[in-house]
Amino acid sequence: MAKPLSFIKESEIKISAIKAQGPGGQHVNKTSSAIHLRFDVLKSSLPLGAKKRLLNHPMASITQEGILIMKSQGSRSQEMNKLEAYSKLHALIEQALIEPKIRVKTKPTRGSKERRLESKKKEGLKKASRASVRQLA
Repeated sequence: MAKPLSFIKESEIKISAIKAQGPGGQHVNKTSSAIHLRFDVLKSSLPLGAKKRLLNHPMASITQEGILIMKSQGSRSQEMNKLEAYSKLHALIEQALIEPKIRVKTKPTRGSKERRLESKKKEGLKKASRASVRQLA
């Protein structure tokens, strides 16, 4: 049996078996081996910051109501598809739990300013030396 994530209650995840799409012969039309996983982000026990990051994640398909929907149909086995769906959800939530570091603005040092100006002078002299020589009148 596929196990849900340890930090999420099992009641927060709804799984339903559906018929898979695509080729597969007669077997694909008879069995419901694909998995639809639904996870209500807004009602989950995740921290508020993680919920916001998960709702704004570009790879997550989330409905207007805040329900994350994942479909897994890579395997013929329903159990393997459940494991794949859980691992996809786990990876998304792991990313959402990581708080991005806040960038601390710093001023350029005096030395870096001087080096930048010096290199600008060198480039200017190099380009000036490429100019055509003027005739003395």
